[in-house]
This record gives sequence, C-alpha cells and structure tokens, in this order.
Amino acid sequence: MASREQLEDWTERWLKANQDAEQAGDWKPLADFYTEDATYGWNIGPKEDVMCIGRDEIRDVALGLEMEGLENWVYEYQKVLIDEKQNEIVGFWKQIANKSDGSTDEIYGIGGSWFRLNDQLLIEWQRDFFDFGHVQKAFMDLITSGDLTPTMQKRIERSLAGEKLPGYYPLGEAPVPLW
Repeated sequence: MASREQLEDWTERWLKANQDAEQAGDWKPLADFYTEDATYGWNIGPKEDVMCIGRDEIRDVALGLEMEGLENWVYEYQKVLIDEKQNEIVGFWKQIANKSDGSTDEIYGIGGSWFRLNDQLLIEWQRDFFDFGHVQKAFMDLITSGDLTPTMQKRIERSLAGEKLPGYYPLGEAPVPLW
C-alpha cells in the first residue's frame, strides 16, 4: 500500500495534469496515469454504461472521443478524499462550460471520479458519477444558446441516429462491472 503522503502527492500531480489537459483541450496525456489493463467506466442514463478497458482504449475513447467537443469545459475538483488503507481516492468536481459570450454554464449536482491505485501509484480502475438528468438539461441549454461545439453536435447526432459508439454497452452488459 502507498503511504498517505504518496497518495497526496499523486493527487496533486493528477489535479495539475487535469488543469494542463483542460488548458490544452487534450485529455489523452492523462492515460499515462493508468495501468496497461486499467478499466474506466461510467453510467450514461437508464439505457447504457460506458466501459473502457486497457490504457489504449482509455486514451482513445474515454480521454479522446468522449472529450471531443468539450475543449471549452473545465472540471474543477472541489474536494478530494483519500483512503490510504485501500489506495482509493474520490474526487468531487464541477462540470463547467465556457460559453462564447465569456460566461459559464455549470451542470448542477454532484459529479466525481473514484479511483483505485496500485502500489506503483497507477490507476487500476476509475469510475465516474454525475447526475445524468442535469447533464442532459445543460446540453439542451447549450444547444438552445448556440454554444454547443460543432464536434459535440456531431457526436449527439451520431448517437441519436443509433450509431454504435466504442465502449458503449446496454445497461449492465459491460465486460467489467461498473460497480
């Protein structure tokens, strides 16, 4: 097990790397924080889960395709809880869109990431959680205001057309349990 100090240091590196990714509009470099066989998943409502398996899929799908169109978003961590007995960390964040008029739009509710690290301080698994209903409302507001990026608009159109997106599974059928 890692020491409390090691987990606190890891948390600071993770938070800084996230800020750098937000500024660059590119989250793929965060893949270096994961083990080769890590899993990263989240629920997206009453019909589907997303599950990415392995560092490459996490880089390409979770940190790549899933973040396309969110280049103007930030995920401000509000609070981080560390459990050094289990090498687990939970971070609570806000999802904030920077709009074209200089204002911001925040998704209401609690969002966060739950991580388990191995003894080399690499992420073995990550599970994200957020209020899907509020996410839907925020995206509808962005569509109405004209602040949805063209990339995100295309993603939504593909999804509505029934296109099978990588990493998406019918509820409860992901190859690795979400919880």
